[in-house]
Amino acid sequence: MNTPNAHWPHPSLTRLVALVAWFGLGLQLWLSLQLVAQQGKSATDGLVIFMGYFTVLTNLLVAVSLSLAAGLPTSAAGRWFRRTEVATAVTVSITLVGLAYHVLLRHVWDPQGLQKVADVTLHYAVPLLCVLHWWCVVPPRRMPWLAPFAWAAWPLAYLAYALLRGHWLQSYPYPFIDVGVLGYPRTLLNALGLLVVFLLVGAVFVAVARWRLSTPTR
Repeated sequence: MNTPNAHWPHPSLTRLVALVAWFGLGLQLWLSLQLVAQQGKSATDGLVIFMGYFTVLTNLLVAVSLSLAAGLPTSAAGRWFRRTEVATAVTVSITLVGLAYHVLLRHVWDPQGLQKVADVTLHYAVPLLCVLHWWCVVPPRRMPWLAPFAWAAWPLAYLAYALLRGHWLQSYPYPFIDVGVLGYPRTLLNALGLLVVFLLVGAVFVAVARWRLSTPTR
């Protein structure tokens, strides 16, 4: 049942995760703007590039959702983000960020200095903290097994956005969805593989929540 939760324990943990996400986003934006300035491009160009990544948008979702849940808990948005299914969907999405980066992208480049800090923050620290937050703060609910299919609206919306944006700009944010190199059949097959991973991760979260409800210690 997807009901709002009036109280979340450990509000300091919610604020901490939101703060870490905002820090990573702010640092990455500053670095992106610096890079495009060095290339003679405008700040608008930097913002367009910055907003093209699933990592950035999902970390932004984490930052906004937890900020509203902690800072405006009685508002309509705060109550909505406190719903167990909504909070779980956000956690599954950011978990996919960490898994996909670790498996597919960490060998593609070798960031240094502050870029390394931003990279680790957005791809590892925030996902791990979000899972911890989900375990410690989000009250378990008996969520339906098909719930991950509804949660998949977020990555599917991003895929449509990334493909349309890539077609317009002739630049794709990730090599595994680069239509210009791979073509649409291979790109969509890669996207299907990631969707399956997302659904499996979502099923794990549903199973864990159900298991926690069955334990007498909770």
